[in-house]
Amino acid sequence: MTMRSPWSCVLWDVDGTVVDASDGILRRLTMCLEHFGRKAPTREELVHWIGPPMYDSFQVNVGMTPDEASAAVSHYRAIGREDGYTTGAKLFDGIGELIRDISAAGIAQSTASSKPEIQVDALMDHFDLSPHLNAIVGATIDERTLSSKADIVAEALRRLEAEGIDTDRPVLIGDRHHDVEGGAEHGVPVIFVRWGFSWPHEAEGAQAAVDTVDELRTLLLFEDVDA
Repeated sequence: MTMRSPWSCVLWDVDGTVVDASDGILRRLTMCLEHFGRKAPTREELVHWIGPPMYDSFQVNVGMTPDEASAAVSHYRAIGREDGYTTGAKLFDGIGELIRDISAAGIAQSTASSKPEIQVDALMDHFDLSPHLNAIVGATIDERTLSSKADIVAEALRRLEAEGIDTDRPVLIGDRHHDVEGGAEHGVPVIFVRWGFSWPHEAEGAQAAVDTVDELRTLLLFEDVDA
């Protein structure tokens, strides 16, 4: 059976799309915010934190100044290094198999994550997905030099193109409005997954929205009956 795809390459958001790292994020956020005398979020409030760059979230969610947010990001990342980037993280059911099957079909893939790239690298290695990705792209460690989803999408496409990969028909898989908006800036359609950390309206503007990995699979792979 030969599998094909309507897309020439697939870009993956990570948090809330491929990986559920919510337990570790909540624990580290609690430690960090309490260090700065701020109230820690509840699990229900994680929707406001997972997706955007932490540098932005510290300002928007708890009213930090840019300088305070920079200090908070540094402290949060220090906690992460000590805690371990993969501690408590797990793949959403079926996603690992889908990424492997897309790779087996010869379709190029890259991450396009707002997490620092060093963390994305660690997660992809931990779940043995690195061999199935042509590029691993994330934010810079300061989350300021390279952090917006639009810039990260552009960098993922640039790295794929540098490898001679066809990027004429890319698609981005994500779970937040930042993914939809970031993809739109580069004309990249987005398939929105609803199992992440989002509000229902955030799917507006996406080419499609799916509730399950099986539904996502049907939009990414099909059997070539003529092969």
